[in-house]
Amino acid sequence: MLGLFLLYFIGKAFYELAHEHNKNKWGFAILGVASYYAGTFLGGVILGVLMELGIFTSLYDVPDLALGLITLPIGILACWATYRLLKSNWERVTKSEKSEVLDQDLIQ
Repeated sequence: MLGLFLLYFIGKAFYELAHEHNKNKWGFAILGVASYYAGTFLGGVILGVLMELGIFTSLYDVPDLALGLITLPIGILACWATYRLLKSNWERVTKSEKSEVLDQDLIQ
């Protein structure tokens, strides 16, 4: 149940970011949730490989809930990185569009 709240807030943040920059709102909300799941999947794969190599305890000794809690920050980090990447890219594009408009006003 708590995972649904997390997904709601991730989707809402991406939805509002896309709305601010006139992009496809639902598409980027889904992208935000997908980036979270991709991060947790990648974190789980890395953790599983490290455990099977013997760096950590055996994968079979760790409960599923503990694995989920371990990969949760990795998923949130991946989601945050995607959000910051989109935000900085869109703000840079918006600034360049504004500078072009200002230059055109000075020429006339």
